[in-house]
Amino acid sequence: MRVAQVLTRRGFLLGASAFCGCTSFNIPRAPGHSWTVDQADVPASRTLRDVLAKADTTGMMVIQRGIAIFTYGDLVQPTYLASARKSLIAMLYGPAVARGQIDLNATLKDMGFDDDGGLLPRERKATIKDLLTARSGVYHPAANLGDASERAPARGSVEPGSYFLYNNWDFNALGAIYQRLTGRDVYQAFEEDIATPIGMQDWRRDLQAVRNDTGKSQYPAHHFVLSTRDMARIGQLMVCRGQWNEAQVIEPEWVGRISSLVTSAGEVKETSPFVDGLGYGYLWWIFDPHANWPRSYAGAFTASGAFGQFITVVPQLDLVIAHKTAAPSNKNVPPEVFFQTILPAAVAMAT
Repeated sequence: MRVAQVLTRRGFLLGASAFCGCTSFNIPRAPGHSWTVDQADVPASRTLRDVLAKADTTGMMVIQRGIAIFTYGDLVQPTYLASARKSLIAMLYGPAVARGQIDLNATLKDMGFDDDGGLLPRERKATIKDLLTARSGVYHPAANLGDASERAPARGSVEPGSYFLYNNWDFNALGAIYQRLTGRDVYQAFEEDIATPIGMQDWRRDLQAVRNDTGKSQYPAHHFVLSTRDMARIGQLMVCRGQWNEAQVIEPEWVGRISSLVTSAGEVKETSPFVDGLGYGYLWWIFDPHANWPRSYAGAFTASGAFGQFITVVPQLDLVIAHKTAAPSNKNVPPEVFFQTILPAAVAMAT
């Protein structure tokens, strides 16, 4: 029987409510070189396997209290994260903000930051915080597709900070801003500040790819390529509020900030429709507490990428779900399938 199963319901929830006290109950909260696996052949795990067998999932891990209670498929092959990459950028900003290298209130004008053809005066009033929350009001064409830019208001019509739009220009500009202000390449910084400290097993800087598909912007997309088990490490770092064993990799205040609701699910639905009930924080999707989610999802948040890339964190249950569909391929797990079918089956293993 798993350790989590012998705790009382009240004791478990008290421990979880602390959002990862990493020595609670003397249970290891971060893996060593490899994950500790303790899978039980119980009805909930069999149900989840049946669900996954009908989907295009290629790899999945369910982590509770730092232990892998469920694994499925290929966990080691690094593949494309799609838009889940954006949540990694939010994490990367944390140490740079803590070091004083980045001022979230700095505007594009302050930094002399421009793009092909020029940004409008109103657009240049956008702050780094506005970009991190996808509320910049900058609707210059981006270097890649796959956002809600077709729904953008007219350029210059929106005051920065006042309007949410899921906009790749914001996300790509953040990579360029990070590099300009810190003097480090995004991938070098991710390796030094996150991948190495948390012991990513399959991280390879040479696999990461910078792409400019449209040629309409100076600022390309910084794509990430990770394995399922390293995606799980990202989630574990977040559920532990940036702590990895004795090391504080990301300040807990920053983890709390980027995983808190900024834009309600209702506003997201109006301007950049995605999944009903998901709002937005700082490059993480947030389970809006006012939406129709189970009570255990309170405080939960997720990274999400095309074709089936998800890193979902459920702090109330001390739970991390890493889900991957190898891409590029002809496989796809739509967000609706993940959030309505796969995620509830995974959460059922922990409740």
